[in-house]
Amino acid sequence: MRNPILNCFIKTSATSLPFLLSFSRESPGFSYGLNWGLAGKGVIVTDKAFYNLKPSELRQKGATFAESLSGLPLHVRGILRGASAISKAQYSKLLKQVTTHISSISNIFVHDGAIGSLPNSDAKVRVISDSPSAVLALSDVLWETPTRAVSHDSCSLTVYAATSISTAIADVIGLGAQGNNGFIAADVERSSLILCGKAFADTNGIKEALAALSEPVIAARGGLPLPSWLLVSGDSVILVFGPNSAIQSFADLLVFADAGVVLSHEGVAPLFKTKDSSDRNPYKMPSAVVLATSDSSGSIPSISKLSPGQAAYHFLAGRENGEFVPAYAKGPSSIDALDLAKALNSKLKEHQIPAFLVNVGEEGKTVAGKDILKVVELGKVAPFKLNRGDHKRKYNDFLSSKFQEIPEEFSF
Repeated sequence: MRNPILNCFIKTSATSLPFLLSFSRESPGFSYGLNWGLAGKGVIVTDKAFYNLKPSELRQKGATFAESLSGLPLHVRGILRGASAISKAQYSKLLKQVTTHISSISNIFVHDGAIGSLPNSDAKVRVISDSPSAVLALSDVLWETPTRAVSHDSCSLTVYAATSISTAIADVIGLGAQGNNGFIAADVERSSLILCGKAFADTNGIKEALAALSEPVIAARGGLPLPSWLLVSGDSVILVFGPNSAIQSFADLLVFADAGVVLSHEGVAPLFKTKDSSDRNPYKMPSAVVLATSDSSGSIPSISKLSPGQAAYHFLAGRENGEFVPAYAKGPSSIDALDLAKALNSKLKEHQIPAFLVNVGEEGKTVAGKDILKVVELGKVAPFKLNRGDHKRKYNDFLSSKFQEIPEEFSF
């Protein structure tokens, strides 16, 4: 059933089409095609809609860099793990309130971008906002994408940033009080993200939500979205999985501070925009995969080599300070961790990528990035073997309680 607002827009456009076409589609703030596309997303332009303005142009429109926020409430519908749930009815009501609010604003700002720097396996994104500041902040997160790429993409994501809407809207839709700074809500089924209040300043929360929304799109296009860091030195390109505390040992050689890459036949590339624009070009296929674990029991050796099946097993059972962290991801995800592990196992076998388990939490010992590079370059590492203890039983018990039908080749 067609949206009533869209019906109204279509009827209005049909009667005034000759009049509309008499104006240039490129005039500042007016584009017939853009307005039509926004109407399809529930937003009706009453005055002007500014499209893909440069940072300097956004600042001329009043954009400022907001103080960074973190830890705002995050609600995601349609995920398998992480974040608070929001019902379909609640999200629908919130979306209606937000689109109505943005439609009431004279100047609307629109920005198109992408998650993932590889055009063949990225997820296109359109940002619609009542504020140039929100667009300025989000343009630092998303990769650039060609004009009209989003409008021609059937699987694009939509971000609604309503900075001037009352944060009390959360109470209205039944989410309860969310604080004075706003909140983040997303729906995987609708491929949309809503930022209320100052939520556009919570970069980490936005990246977590966008990563979850983009996973199905990237996977459908042949990419493998992974919660991995990228370590590069010379010809060595290494994917590093591990909890945040463990990754600090490798911080000196990380290409970018955030976890999140896309692995495809083209190579490996970051999910989100980095400060170095050259990162848009993919790095070559990884020369190694490193799984960093943090275990002070003395049972796990400092460095050991893993088979593809063992790497997939320990990927599912990542550990930090004695606690399991499945797939090394604490944020929300719309792809089952077991499916990610199976895909990782296939990539390791297909491209013959060696894998290593590194214990960065072993008492009295520290493993730095340079040590990892040395190990990868030499390749002379003993196969994984427990030093002592009953860790194998603990791992097996954990995985059997979380996942069904683990492949036989996945072994401790």
